[in-house]
Amino acid sequence: MSDISAKASNVLQTNGCLKVSSKSSPASVAGAIAGMMKDGVPVEIQSVGAGAVNQAVKAIAISRGFLSPVGIEIVCVPSFADIVIDGEYRTAIRFSVEPRVPVTSRDIAKSQSSEFE
Repeated sequence: MSDISAKASNVLQTNGCLKVSSKSSPASVAGAIAGMMKDGVPVEIQSVGAGAVNQAVKAIAISRGFLSPVGIEIVCVPSFADIVIDGEYRTAIRFSVEPRVPVTSRDIAKSQSSEFE
């Protein structure tokens, strides 16, 4: 079993969404992110509270270090989500982690020329 698989087994995953708490190990969450990205699986991370968001952001940063050597660059798109925990409405921060699509100079020129059409 690889280090990434071993770390990923400690992370709570529900409906394809990784749940991160303030007590989550950033390295374990990073391993789960890296494993899912390598398998081509979309990654959603959900956190409630400042401590949980901090751990999630650290995990995303660490996962970049796992993925860069194998040629995978990632981007992170944050959003808010209204959720219910124990019958109480809470606001979660969701992070969508996606592979980064390289932008070429041709793409930039194309987008600039279409602005004036």
